Amino acid sequence: MLIVSTERHGGSSGGPHSSYNLSYGVGDANESVTRNRAKLKEDYAIPILLSSRQIHGDSVFVLEETLHEDLEVDGYDALITNQPGVGLLIQQADCQAITLYDPAHQAIAAIHSGWQGSVLNIAAKTVGRLIAHFHSNPAQLEAYISPSLGPCCAEFVNHPLELPSSFLKYQETENHFNFWKISTMQLVEAGLQEGNIRTRGTCTVCSDAFFSYRRACKTGNGVTGRGGTVIML
Repeated sequence: MLIVSTERHGGSSGGPHSSYNLSYGVGDANESVTRNRAKLKEDYAIPILLSSRQIHGDSVFVLEETLHEDLEVDGYDALITNQPGVGLLIQQADCQAITLYDPAHQAIAAIHSGWQGSVLNIAAKTVGRLIAHFHSNPAQLEAYISPSLGPCCAEFVNHPLELPSSFLKYQETENHFNFWKISTMQLVEAGLQEGNIRTRGTCTVCSDAFFSYRRACKTGNGVTGRGGTVIML
């Protein structure tokens, strides 16, 4: 089983997307993204990629037919499969990628969870779909939370309007929140064992190794690339 979170360097893209951008939806040249995705597949021996044009919602795509080539679906923020050799790709630039692995039933999920996804609790909804489709036992699931917006930089000055009161427990300063702990809480409430949840603990705003939308907003017009987290059986 493969889980990898890519860094931003070593790819083919230029300008604000420099250089390992994996998203077709941020203004980069399509041929550059295609080369970057081909490099991702070659470097990690991924036969097929399944991805989505993400919309910060809570829809979950379950792959049921056999894939023979790469596929990008529209409007989903979580992907599920039990097919070996299909890499589930989440594209990100501060948002969390949360992966789930069911070792008993050999099923996996990849979740795109920014603050909107956290408010919608897409993590718990994805656990529910694993239960429904593959009879997963949440207590057996293994989770990984990728490099993403850390509590040092997760500032929400309008949090009374944007975030539910249940998040206040994870407010570390006046306007800063720990979304790594929020995701852990949501996964535990969905039935996971806290000891089965691994958090990378790297802030993408602070580390230049990763794309960051918030950093790009501070230094320019917010245009930047998207890295990726992939899980594959």
